Amino acid sequence: MRINTFRFAGDMLHLFSIVLLIWKLMKSKNCVGVSCRMQEVYAILFCFRYLDIFWNFVSLYNSVLKVVFLTGTFYLIYLMRFKPPIKETYDRKADSFSYEKYLLIPACVLGFITAEEWTIPEILWTSSIWLEAGAIMPQLMLLQQLGEVENLTAEFVVTMGLYRAFYILNWVYRFYFESYVNVVGWIAGVIQTALYLDFFYYYAMSKWYGQKLVLPFAEV
Repeated sequence: MRINTFRFAGDMLHLFSIVLLIWKLMKSKNCVGVSCRMQEVYAILFCFRYLDIFWNFVSLYNSVLKVVFLTGTFYLIYLMRFKPPIKETYDRKADSFSYEKYLLIPACVLGFITAEEWTIPEILWTSSIWLEAGAIMPQLMLLQQLGEVENLTAEFVVTMGLYRAFYILNWVYRFYFESYVNVVGWIAGVIQTALYLDFFYYYAMSKWYGQKLVLPFAEV
């Protein structure tokens, strides 16, 4: 599969977001404002999506990114859950979004219903697409509680949003030039990007006025 500019930019933004978050945790020695439960969602969806790594070789680029995304995500979970002194700063009570109920179960149901083929790899792959649509929600819910958002955490969220935006452009490009249509991916991608819009607005306003990013719904 040929990699177009939008797909490559999306992949690099995703990779950068993981590296940025690892760097933040290692530099600050704390994970305040970072949702481990969001990383758990990504770990699950990557396991669903990359199950075919053992038998379906697409390209070296594809295989390397799969391994990097998987290992990087599990490493972030390790840092927040088990690595001192970072683990002492993780607030599981605040990071309480129940993704098992509100994301994982609905995604699996939708994956089963909308899969093009009723095979385990296809159902898991489709479920992963639906799961990623709401994967940012644990992070956004945590930031709502904190109100003030640290710069590096804000940069991480924005980078994740841009990654999904470029993937939508990738699908548009493939539609026009390759006649490729992935309805599930389009719908889920639009939903996911829409979840970032409010955060993007307040992030842009904070940069424009040179102020700290403070979410107005922090008291909710």
